[in-house]
Amino acid sequence: MSVDVPRRIVLLRHAKADWPQVPDHERPLAERGRKDAPAAGRWLAGAGVAPDLTLCSTAARARETWKLFAPELPERPRTVYDERLYEATLGELIAVINGTDDAVKDLMLVGHNPAVHALADALAGASDGDTRERMNRGGYPTSSLAVLSLSGDWKAVEHGSARLVAFWSPQS
Repeated sequence: MSVDVPRRIVLLRHAKADWPQVPDHERPLAERGRKDAPAAGRWLAGAGVAPDLTLCSTAARARETWKLFAPELPERPRTVYDERLYEATLGELIAVINGTDDAVKDLMLVGHNPAVHALADALAGASDGDTRERMNRGGYPTSSLAVLSLSGDWKAVEHGSARLVAFWSPQS
């Protein structure tokens, strides 16, 4: 693919999780999370963003979020459950993106804070309107989505290489 291929990255923080007496990796969604996840999917579908590939954390709350989110999309993208997204650092998330096949035009990550918020903030060298301010003001609540646009190969994604074009939160 050419270096100027337009691409998008969609960053979804998992929906609100419950706190039962289980290991952190196995925490299920809370009732609010089960309501917010489909709403987030409807927003993304309404925004006209259709990921080609979704990489989802293996944590129960992320998998459950994705299972409630995905049916709201016009077409379900190929999905890979990736253990690297659980407890990932900012650098590890960038490495995951850098390893994406260039045949993928729009990539979605379903993950966890603080890394998802840090990734959105770090990649956004610019933003449309007040999107960055809205994203940072609320602390990237559960079920929030950031959409970033960029041009070029996935291996070239780095700090400041994208534009934050949209941010949605169930609280907004």
